[in-house]
Amino acid sequence: MIVNDPIGDMLIQIKNAAMAKKRTIELPHSKLKLALAQTLVKAGYLTDATVTGEAPKVRLRMTLAYEGKIPVLTDLRRISKPGLRLYVGKSEIPRVVGGMGIAILSTPQGILIGNEAKKQGVGGELLCEVW
Repeated sequence: MIVNDPIGDMLIQIKNAAMAKKRTIELPHSKLKLALAQTLVKAGYLTDATVTGEAPKVRLRMTLAYEGKIPVLTDLRRISKPGLRLYVGKSEIPRVVGGMGIAILSTPQGILIGNEAKKQGVGGELLCEVW
């Protein structure tokens, strides 16, 4: 199956796994997906993101974070899509759910959380919001 939006597909699989209370999910590996997963690990929504398997069947395995039996991730929303890219400057980075969530951007310095991008003074493509 060919996926037109691999990042959107990854985010939806993470959301569905959290709603189904699954611990781990596995999907095809890419550098962008790995960088996004590592950003979610840094933010505390995932506990682990590892690359498994050998070429050509390299996989990305992610472990969701839980507080007791409740997933840390409540919801997420894809913002910039292949059909409509959304770029923001450093002053336009949104606050997500009054500061309770995070915005994830693709910047010249790599995939960053909104707060880090503001500190570094860079904007970029607003990939998604997670809370």
